[in-house]
Amino acid sequence: MEKIVFLDSATIIADIRRPGVAHQWQEYQSTGAEQIATRLKDASIAITNKVALRRETLEKLPGLRMVAVAATGTDNVDIECCRERGIVVSNIRNYSVHTVPEHVFMLMLALRRNLLAFHADVRNGAWQKSEQFCLFTHPVRDLYGSTLGIIGHGAIGKAVAQIAAAFGMRVLRAERKGAAEVRAGYTGFDTVLSESDVITLHLPLN
Repeated sequence: MEKIVFLDSATIIADIRRPGVAHQWQEYQSTGAEQIATRLKDASIAITNKVALRRETLEKLPGLRMVAVAATGTDNVDIECCRERGIVVSNIRNYSVHTVPEHVFMLMLALRRNLLAFHADVRNGAWQKSEQFCLFTHPVRDLYGSTLGIIGHGAIGKAVAQIAAAFGMRVLRAERKGAAEVRAGYTGFDTVLSESDVITLHLPLN
């Protein structure tokens, strides 16, 4: 029977589907670094979202056979150590392919329009004090006609590019940094940095 331990269930608001095989399920809302080894002592499968599983911890867990990352990024898991120990690492592909791009444009619009700065001015009475019923205390920039540099062109990067095109933005897909050749449809990394009004990152953290 598999023993499955979810180390940080409070980081996810979702109904987690349990596996169809015989198993024992243990769930913790959060787990501190000093608690990991104890909680995974008899586990064959560990589920983590934010809790880091480093070499010094993994080497104390001879029975661990799989780490399931409840997210896309696996930077919180020592992949090399897992490979050496025969531990399978899985993640969630194409995760939040609508939510993340929408969030990108929420932030982009707020920054280009100086939303927070204008909000603070209004709260401080600047609008009421204006003699012309106008407020020009901060610059306002359109997305239309501006240049968006996308570094990382997976499912989320592609979705961001589609929304950017609908806004009328010029989209540059960055080639890998230091690449000897620039692929068709991509732009040199340094060129993207120098020409973009906004840069958005959608790639693994390493």
